[in-house]
Amino acid sequence: MRSLAKRLGGLALAAGLFCFCTAPALAFEGLVEKKVFEMPSYTTVGGGTIKNVRIGWESYGKLNDAKDNVILITHFFSGNSHAAGKYKMEDPAAGYWDSIIGPGKPLDTDKFFIVSSDTLVNLSPKDPTVVTTGPASVNPDTGKPYGMSFPVVTIRDFVNVQKALLDSLNVKSLHAVMGGSMGSLQALEWGASHPEMVKRVVAVIGGAEADPFLIGWLNLWAAPIRVDPNWQGGDYYGKAEPKAGLTEALKLVTLHARHWKWADATFGRGWAEEGKDPAASMNNQYAIEAWLDKAAAARAAVSDANHFLYLVKANQTFLVGGGGSLDEGLAKIKAPVLLIPSADDLVFPPERAMHPLKERLEKQGVAVTYTDAITTSLGHLDGIANIAKAGDTLSTFMAK
Repeated sequence: MRSLAKRLGGLALAAGLFCFCTAPALAFEGLVEKKVFEMPSYTTVGGGTIKNVRIGWESYGKLNDAKDNVILITHFFSGNSHAAGKYKMEDPAAGYWDSIIGPGKPLDTDKFFIVSSDTLVNLSPKDPTVVTTGPASVNPDTGKPYGMSFPVVTIRDFVNVQKALLDSLNVKSLHAVMGGSMGSLQALEWGASHPEMVKRVVAVIGGAEADPFLIGWLNLWAAPIRVDPNWQGGDYYGKAEPKAGLTEALKLVTLHARHWKWADATFGRGWAEEGKDPAASMNNQYAIEAWLDKAAAARAAVSDANHFLYLVKANQTFLVGGGGSLDEGLAKIKAPVLLIPSADDLVFPPERAMHPLKERLEKQGVAVTYTDAITTSLGHLDGIANIAKAGDTLSTFMAK
């Protein structure tokens, strides 16, 4: 059996949870600057107070005089505001949607001013390129990290903070809001909560609610953290952190976000190390096991366990529009909607998420464009890594 390194032909392990792809051939032109938006205080949908809110953001293109050429990008569970370009020329890869953001691309920076922000409780507060406020942040009232005393936050809270950021730029109209996975939830929530402001909604690999099966999966994602003895009910700052539980949680998400077609093609039943048959020792691994261990450990190094749990809760509680029912929430959306599923998505299977969403929106009288352009073998991840396959549809939709 060939070793892991030989099987992958030297391909580098993914540092990003949902990203296992190379940089696009044509990168966004110019270096990107991470900026910081601050609010003295924010009151959550649930009535909690968060002081000294800080959120990182970046932009591509130029804001026009009318301030009506803005496209907002909302990011996925493990992502951040780095959607395009590089911070330094020597960076190994550009932002996750660089293939569609830039001059002459579907999100044309010669025409549009594109804004992307880090969310509250971003997964990676230890990443120096991420600016976020969450459980790992210091509560100014106590001088200590919030931990689990941080208020529960929702997808609507993410949207509200983004709205405050846009208000600070005096932006009153959005040409479009676009996001993938958890970013899709935010994009749809934008359409429901600010219908007078949003002109187009692009939802990629997502849905209008967390259905019971997804809620259960999210519970499984979080479970390894909660059983790690170092978690201590979230009170671990300044002590040994629940790294083992966090790493196992990230392994679950990493595999769930892919597909068995990818696993078959990339690893097969290959061994992690040549000459070490997994059947001969409990310590010997298959190639895919070793890859998951390394990829998750790399991600865990910049992530925070409590932030992970808060993101899980925000996704579990999502119901577009915050109404009593899905139809009530969807009825608030007035803008045309572009739905971009991944055919082999195991997180938001199209038959469970986007197919019925299309039908519900159309019954509400919403103009819906639907494309099956993304049909490769990466599963949920396809909506991030292969978004350029929907480029023509995106370009047409943005021009309408």
